[in-house]
Amino acid sequence: MPTLQFKGKNIIWNHHLSIPFHTLDEVSKLNFQADKGDGNLIIEGDNLLALKALLPQYAGKIKCIYIDPPYNTGNDSGNGRGWIYSDNVNSPLIREWIKKEVGIEDLSRSDKWLCMMVCRLKLLRDLLSDEGVLLISIDDNEISSLLQILNEIFGDQKHLGTFVWRRRIGSSLASSWFSADHEYVIAYSKTPDKIMILGDERDMSKYSAPDGKGGFYASMPLTVGMNRKMRPNQWYELKHPKTGTGYYPPEGRVWCYYPPTMEQKITENKIIWPEDYPDKKLNTPRLKSYPEDAKRERKPLSSWIFEKNVTAVGDEDNTSISSAKNEEGSRILKDLLGESGFNFPKPLSLLLGLLRQFTNDNDIILDSFAGSGTTMHAVMDLNKEDGGNRKCIMVQMTEATEQEPKKNICKDITRERVKRAIEKYGYKSGFKYLRVGDPIDAETLLSGTLPTYKQFAKYVYYLCTGGYLQDESSIDEKTYFVGMHKKEAIYLIYKKDYDTLTRLALNLPIAEKILKDQKDKKVIVYAPACFLDEEYLEAKNMEFVGIPYNLFRRNGQ
Repeated sequence: MPTLQFKGKNIIWNHHLSIPFHTLDEVSKLNFQADKGDGNLIIEGDNLLALKALLPQYAGKIKCIYIDPPYNTGNDSGNGRGWIYSDNVNSPLIREWIKKEVGIEDLSRSDKWLCMMVCRLKLLRDLLSDEGVLLISIDDNEISSLLQILNEIFGDQKHLGTFVWRRRIGSSLASSWFSADHEYVIAYSKTPDKIMILGDERDMSKYSAPDGKGGFYASMPLTVGMNRKMRPNQWYELKHPKTGTGYYPPEGRVWCYYPPTMEQKITENKIIWPEDYPDKKLNTPRLKSYPEDAKRERKPLSSWIFEKNVTAVGDEDNTSISSAKNEEGSRILKDLLGESGFNFPKPLSLLLGLLRQFTNDNDIILDSFAGSGTTMHAVMDLNKEDGGNRKCIMVQMTEATEQEPKKNICKDITRERVKRAIEKYGYKSGFKYLRVGDPIDAETLLSGTLPTYKQFAKYVYYLCTGGYLQDESSIDEKTYFVGMHKKEAIYLIYKKDYDTLTRLALNLPIAEKILKDQKDKKVIVYAPACFLDEEYLEAKNMEFVGIPYNLFRRNGQ
């Protein structure tokens, strides 16, 4: 498989593995109807850190991921400015990029964009379920590079397809004579054969039994528009099996099937012959199409995203997602927030169309470039439409700068838009507001900045097993139990209090209680200290791991 080379690739390709887990701290005063939120989260902070923090709880659980990253045009903000590179990678090359604007005159802007995207795409892949789909909005600037990188990250043959969406009606104000009025939505999956796409309902009104026999079927064309020179094997005389009357395709068309397949259709009595139905005044044979002949109960999905309320003419076999133009996104946002100063919000109808196709009632949807919050708005609207219980997680940076230190897009635009949409449209929903907090690593623990028990327990499970605790209900702070991994029981003796933590240890009473609960199992205990000797631990099949000094010991390595 071809690979794409770019400056910094060898440095960042596995950078996501070195990022420490961070806490996600609830900001209760910014919650809104949290009791009705049922899993809806708005997360303020760097999306790279937030995605890593979500892994212990959500790895392999996200059904649909939609992102609308910077398009890397050099004018992504809409005010003549680009985006700002912010990943603190331990490399002299990349340190030179940090906090600097990636504008149109930056000759390495594609390298920087790819370095920014790779780490996030790898974490998004880990969060995606086997039945899930990753959807990415993009334009011509980086689509070629993005497709190559996605092929490297997801593997060959994981590209489901690419939607094409016309985003505006009028031409652009570009200096050239070419107006790029379209964008793309790229679709990828880890396991394409497991993807279920809704498609569209088939029109059953065309199915009938006109002759009173032969079953319930629709009369469909038996020819396709094609020059006979291009498909010579599909242009031949078709003879009625009893009368011998011969038919050729009309001018400019050929039969749908090669002769062997056509013979099978004749044998199965699936051809409508003109002389058998004189009242129909047919001049060419047609095909009997039974509902059970369709490979799917619904029509397949077209890659064209058509304008809302506009039907594709002459395309009876395909359906499409429909979406309004960009103006809809701006109008809805202005209606909710007034003049927010936020540029290029996606239309609500675009997200609704995508979510209808790729999600079901109880799925989790993630948007890590949340922007104005269209995705959560669409999730709530779709739940109201079909009675579903989808959950949405959105991540958005503040985008504060030295010139605008108090700027907070997540709080003032993303959150506020969703809050007002709930109030305006009567959604029976809400959300919790979280903020990316401190890293959970040895240095932070030694400084006295401590995570909650549950946060630390999920992290310890990952450190011990290399996997993620799928069911956090197993965590019990009272008994120090974290969870099981194969035949090993993992415990964490810990309190979120530095003074108490300095006095905690694995001692004999705690060990005996653990061994009573975990008979015939190996036990791994993380604790600040241990008052038991090596002989006892070995005899009882128990292993002690000290924290924080030995925090990064991984079981079996």
